[in-house]
Amino acid sequence: MREPLDAEELNRFMIELGRVAKSPRTVFLTGGASALLFDWRETTIDVDLKFDPEPSGVFSAIPSLKDKLRVNVELAAPDDFVPALPERKKRCIKICTHNDVDFYHFDFYTQALSKLERRHAKDLLDVEQMVAHGLVEKPLLATLFASLSKDDFARYPSIEYRQLAEEVSELSQSL
Repeated sequence: MREPLDAEELNRFMIELGRVAKSPRTVFLTGGASALLFDWRETTIDVDLKFDPEPSGVFSAIPSLKDKLRVNVELAAPDDFVPALPERKKRCIKICTHNDVDFYHFDFYTQALSKLERRHAKDLLDVEQMVAHGLVEKPLLATLFASLSKDDFARYPSIEYRQLAEEVSELSQSL
């Protein structure tokens, strides 16, 4: 079991990941990593990553980086659990560049949708923070969700569409 990660350790991880990458690419951070960098959490259990595409040399280096920096790494992103919202890449916020690797926050609207779908207490607090930090506007989240069809959810059989639609609607109507 590794210790929780703070923002300084996350930055060190990004520097090292950029150092070992042998080709220019984009890395999307999500979940607790985003929360750390926007200061609404002090620590996170792991770093959730998505590559677009995979930087050469990164997968083989991750095990040694995990040990060296004592960090948990998960290759997971919100669109593994919910449909990606339209034009999500346009809403990704750049964090930094290390060597030829660009680091971005994964689209906060798709992050919020994923967290609303899970409905864990910590996830709902994260959504509140996304709204409070101006990263998610409730009416736009509702509009983006409404643009999805039920067919977009076919790949996600565990999602209860009606319940998720209610969660999004309740959030968009709350103060």
